[in-house]
Amino acid sequence: MSLVLDLPRHFLWGAATSAHQTEGDNTRSNWWHLETMANSPFKERSGRAVDSYRRYREDMRLLRDAGLDSYRFSVEWARIEPEPGEIDQVQLDHYRAMIEAAFELGLTPVVTLHHFTSPLWFFQNGGWAIPDAVDAFAAYVEAVSPIVEDVPWICTINEPNMIALLANMSAKVAATESAPSTLDSRPVAALASPAPSDAVTRILVEAHRRAVDILHAKTKAQVGWTVSCQGFEPEPGGEETCASIKWSWEDRYLEVSRGDDFVGVQSYTTRRVGSSGPLAYAEEERQTMTGWPVRPDVVGVSIRNAWQVSGGVPILVTENGIACTDDRDRIAYMEGALRALESASSAGADVRGYLHWSALDNYEWGEWGPTFGLIAVDRDTFCRSPRPSLDWLGGCARAHRERWDAGCLARDSSAHP
Repeated sequence: MSLVLDLPRHFLWGAATSAHQTEGDNTRSNWWHLETMANSPFKERSGRAVDSYRRYREDMRLLRDAGLDSYRFSVEWARIEPEPGEIDQVQLDHYRAMIEAAFELGLTPVVTLHHFTSPLWFFQNGGWAIPDAVDAFAAYVEAVSPIVEDVPWICTINEPNMIALLANMSAKVAATESAPSTLDSRPVAALASPAPSDAVTRILVEAHRRAVDILHAKTKAQVGWTVSCQGFEPEPGGEETCASIKWSWEDRYLEVSRGDDFVGVQSYTTRRVGSSGPLAYAEEERQTMTGWPVRPDVVGVSIRNAWQVSGGVPILVTENGIACTDDRDRIAYMEGALRALESASSAGADVRGYLHWSALDNYEWGEWGPTFGLIAVDRDTFCRSPRPSLDWLGGCARAHRERWDAGCLARDSSAHP
């Protein structure tokens, strides 16, 4: 049975994806290069992914038919600018068609301009590690701005803290084929540094600021970026270390959002911190397919922290979900997360929407095993099979709208006997 929650009237109910994880054949990107190189650390490749480049309308229709009213997706820089200064109008037209499809189906598009992947040429020139990255990204944002002119929500950069944490990824790939992660079980975690790069963070902040200025001048959108919120919890004796790591990994990125139109909160689980730093998950904690503890409550913790650190900037939950084999676990997780969200909203946080990760099972940055999707996908036929969790979340959205509509009707009736 779906929930009826006390949330703002125009609260967004939706799901999220990213281009590289769903579209397929993103051959001009840095991630495609990392997947296919001779010493790739990844055992599995994205390949045709789940063919959403061609099937996006079907994906959107499934969300709409379930009762959801928003869809977060990304446009792919590597397709739009495959070579420096070479803008592919066909690809711009493709992403404009996606935006128009969302509007036609009654879905509010939430568009991300950079979701981890970059053009290979940008990566080979030094990527986010060189100051020239700011001008390159700004030129791309200028090129994209005409097609997002009427998009109401735009995320500039997805999880800059994770990009800065993976700043030395290319060097690590060159040095070794693979390495066991010390923090969680996902292959990409082996490529992470001990802390986000300060130099890369400064460049990402400047790139974000330039993008915000461009988009405010050329679109009507609410503009912000999204931050990976870790739910840090100190072990006894680790309080000081935890506070330092929390600022380095998370809060300084939330501070950048002060003055933005919104900040995207992306929350999945917690991470314990001892006196020497983040701790590996104990075996008894590894309860999901990604090896993470099941902690749906952490989204409420993340919302409250983002609200406080950002100085009261409106919040979109742009990602929250669980990789599991039993869809009943996904529903239970969402119920816990939404109740935590409702509690944070009731306590004063301005939460504007919940976008579940993910709409579809997809390529999880080096592996296909973890299934996050509200919709299962057969990777041979690309047949979509909505899970009960999609109908459950859509039911929450319908109940929310019906609650507000009933209240409005009641008020109208009392005002006009």
